[in-house]
Amino acid sequence: MRFRAFVLFLKALRTYDRARLRLRMRLQPGLDIHPDASSNFAAAHFSLEPGAKLRIGPGAVTERRRGVLRFDLRAGATVEVGERVWLRTDGGEVHITAFEGAHVEIGPDAFLNGASLSAKQRVRLGRRAFVGLGSRVFDSDQHDFDAERPEQTAPVEIGDHVWIASDTTVLRGVSIGDHSIVGTRSLVTRDIAAHTLAFGSPATARGSVGDRSRTR
Repeated sequence: MRFRAFVLFLKALRTYDRARLRLRMRLQPGLDIHPDASSNFAAAHFSLEPGAKLRIGPGAVTERRRGVLRFDLRAGATVEVGERVWLRTDGGEVHITAFEGAHVEIGPDAFLNGASLSAKQRVRLGRRAFVGLGSRVFDSDQHDFDAERPEQTAPVEIGDHVWIASDTTVLRGVSIGDHSIVGTRSLVTRDIAAHTLAFGSPATARGSVGDRSRTR
């Protein structure tokens, strides 16, 4: 009897969250959440300035933790969350920031675990790209260095089947090739070739990685 009551409660909660999401999409025209995405997105924080677009694809999931998943999009920015992406908030906040006119793309089956992405131009994660707990990806310096050296921005490309382990920072202009692994607490300041194991500060190649397409 208690189990049945619990199931009915969960169904009612999902219905309530679906209604909240529909209302949010009416109030924020740039917000597009696929009906097959998790209803838990109703607990997320959405901030979209005029002209910003946020699309969350079918099968995308997150936990029902209020305000721990945050999307901040400035005017004209675009964020695309692909099919079956898991934005996991159990261990920490997932924060995706796209500044004016910037583009963030998260490919299908990707996994962000308490991680943050910040784009002033473009950040792209490929299929089954994993970004570990406490890791951060930036495509800009964030601030001017001084009066003579202004802030610099360059796109970040993270390939398919890449695993970026916990507490790692990826800086502007970096390309990480398919099937690569970046070790814990690394600082990625330059490109990493496909099928490479890299770690350190700055991260350097330390070995090779095989096909990761069938790994968990």
